[in-house]
Amino acid sequence: MNQPPPAPPGRAEDRPARLTVGVVGAGRVGPALAASLALAGHRPVAVSAVSQTSRRRAAELLPDAAVVEPAEVLARAELVLLTVPDDALPDLVAGLARTGAVRPGQLLVHASGRYGTGVLEPARRAGALPLALHPVMTFTGTAVDVQRLAGCSFGVTAPEELRMAASALVIEMGGEPEWIEEAARPLYHAAIALGANHLVTLVAQSMEVLRAAGVTAPDHMLGPLLGAALDNALRSGDAALTGPVARGDAGTVTEHVAQLRHHVPGVLPGYLAMARTTADRALDNGMLRPEQAERLLEALAGEPPAGGADGTGRTEDDR
Repeated sequence: MNQPPPAPPGRAEDRPARLTVGVVGAGRVGPALAASLALAGHRPVAVSAVSQTSRRRAAELLPDAAVVEPAEVLARAELVLLTVPDDALPDLVAGLARTGAVRPGQLLVHASGRYGTGVLEPARRAGALPLALHPVMTFTGTAVDVQRLAGCSFGVTAPEELRMAASALVIEMGGEPEWIEEAARPLYHAAIALGANHLVTLVAQSMEVLRAAGVTAPDHMLGPLLGAALDNALRSGDAALTGPVARGDAGTVTEHVAQLRHHVPGVLPGYLAMARTTADRALDNGMLRPEQAERLLEALAGEPPAGGADGTGRTEDDR
């Protein structure tokens, strides 16, 4: 259950009152965050959107917000969400500050996982109040994102005097703040990308291989399996490892490599990289013996496995 927002401590910068909200960059994230703030009583008034897709998204999620240029968004809003791609954020902030668009006392929030508040330093020097609020969730660009924010963790970085304001905003969006030090932001973001972005690639590749094997509904087949695997991994970490690599079944892995190379060669590099990493982790955790790991690495290098009929040094009766 979500915690209620903390009681106002008396200063406006500690807990914002109902604010006018602007969005610079109507990608998948910004409109959803602004829509969730609207549910908490804040008022989205302006959004910048260039493409037809962005304009349509803004119209659907923020119907009362005017579509204007970025500088005008800042002119109209007390709380501004800067939700542009990571690589575009430093130049955007510098440009807004240089042209005088930033107003003293204005809450300036970005949703980048990579950056803390340091990237907002030009705006801070102009008097803005800088916050980094990164929702740890994938976004679709639709209204379903607003619902998914309930219980979502946010990676939060803020100056000490703005920590209460940052926490209040996250809680009002239905999220849970997790404090990340400025210097740890890139490492934190790498962890999120490793887990979420690479998971999508793995699942898409698994579905591709199943289709090549003749499975007509790979999503239906994988759903229960991957759901259970994710739950087990979150609960138990490496102890949740199963499958031929964790068992040391080098013969099975050799066959996997041959089949992937023949039918879906584009998937093979990912399989090899993940299998090697899995073998390393299984070895480190005592699930594999060194000789089993050696045979697996030979199989992953394309060499015929040594040992018994299945390449593991065991017979079928040993399993």
